[in-house]
Amino acid sequence: MALAAAGNAFAGGLLTNTNQNAAFLRNMAQDGTITLTSIYANPAGGAFLSPGWHLSINSQTAIQERNISTTFPLFQLNKDNPSQTHEFKGDAQAPIIPSVTLSYNRDKWSLSAHFGLVGGGGKCEFYDGLGSFEALYSGSLYRQIPGLVNAQLPGIVASGLAANGIPEPLASALASPGNATYGSRLTGYGLDSYMRGRSYYFGLQVGGTYKFLAGLAGYVGLRGVYATCNYLGYVQDVVARYAYQYSVPADAASGFPGTDGGGTGEGSLSGNMLSLNCDQTGFGVTPIVGIDWEINKHWNVAAKYECPTVMKLRNKSQMNNFAKSQAADPENVLSQFEDGKRVREDIPGILTLGVQYSPVSEVRLSGGFHEYFDKAAEKYGGKQNDISHNTCEFNFGAEYDVCRLITVSASWQTTQYGLSDNYMNDLSFNLSNHMIGGGVRIHPSKYFNIDLGYMHTFYGSRDVVTPTSIGDKTDHYVRKNDVVGIGFNLYM
Repeated sequence: MALAAAGNAFAGGLLTNTNQNAAFLRNMAQDGTITLTSIYANPAGGAFLSPGWHLSINSQTAIQERNISTTFPLFQLNKDNPSQTHEFKGDAQAPIIPSVTLSYNRDKWSLSAHFGLVGGGGKCEFYDGLGSFEALYSGSLYRQIPGLVNAQLPGIVASGLAANGIPEPLASALASPGNATYGSRLTGYGLDSYMRGRSYYFGLQVGGTYKFLAGLAGYVGLRGVYATCNYLGYVQDVVARYAYQYSVPADAASGFPGTDGGGTGEGSLSGNMLSLNCDQTGFGVTPIVGIDWEINKHWNVAAKYECPTVMKLRNKSQMNNFAKSQAADPENVLSQFEDGKRVREDIPGILTLGVQYSPVSEVRLSGGFHEYFDKAAEKYGGKQNDISHNTCEFNFGAEYDVCRLITVSASWQTTQYGLSDNYMNDLSFNLSNHMIGGGVRIHPSKYFNIDLGYMHTFYGSRDVVTPTSIGDKTDHYVRKNDVVGIGFNLYM
């Protein structure tokens, strides 16, 4: 069994958050702009800010759903939900996502720092567990019941025969597998399951920018990333219901009352319970380089490259004995939560390109491109090999200074993942999507402004069919995502 990770409730790649402030929500095309709030997306552009100190403080709120409809033949045996299709709803909420950007400019130099959630950012709860979890348990019960029940039936039948007047030695002989034949099958099951994942990747980035020429600047920086994750889940109150039938040689039992050659019966067994509470922590460093070219007052172009971040997460796990026995098997998905193990979860390298065009001083048009090198980022179990192509993003945004006090903006972004069916599962899934964002910037004075932004994501849906020995398991994946934010920007 495995647990649901807290999904990425932000814009960006598989393990990367690109929306680091409210300004991004209202204009996602930040890669080629020159503002305090675009320092994270275009750090080299910070060289062209005015001299002195600049500070931006932001908070975002994200509300997301991860919903899966799973169809599996055995689900119709669930006593509480006798249907082949079960709905599993995951609530992922992050009420407060803070970020802070600080910059100091003097002459040709600019020093900057940024702190925020560069990955993860919340928790996701599945109050009824997951479809893969229930399918695995029901399939296990389906396969195990005949062996477990048939092993007990000789004793049950022998007791029944003895109760009907057959002497004990003969009853045992008649009920032995050499004389009697048995059959049994699963007729129903019940279980109570719950899963919750929480994931936070905190990033502190520091770096410096230098203007080589009047319109050309370069940036070099480092980002330290601290990851803290928790996975909590259980399966309890597992009950399997079964029916059985047997056949006893009638001639051997002739003359004894109550023996007509066979019979049927029903019963129930308790299944193994599972519990897991796993904390994962790790640290990595991301080198970053960037360049910005302010061609003239109308055009600006920029590029940035973030190197891959090697992340080895160490497990500190509490499991019951059944979970430990499963985790000891390298082929079992629980093995990734084994106590003391280091789990590889690299953050991919990223290349971003951006451009801004300002036909007049009141209007700014911008666009950007991102490529996340997912196929080169090592994952536990070599999961990166199930990615067909790197994640790519395109965005476009527009800003208009309505008056001295108000700037309005709107933007669009598309994210296209290259995930194969083998990569997709209800433990961790991403869907290609389109995003729209918009908002305003309010300028009470030249030393202070306020960003208000909103972003909505339109996800595509996806069906993944997984063949099993019992029948196909079909998962239908959908997601919902809304983010709002507010930012306060000071120029000192």
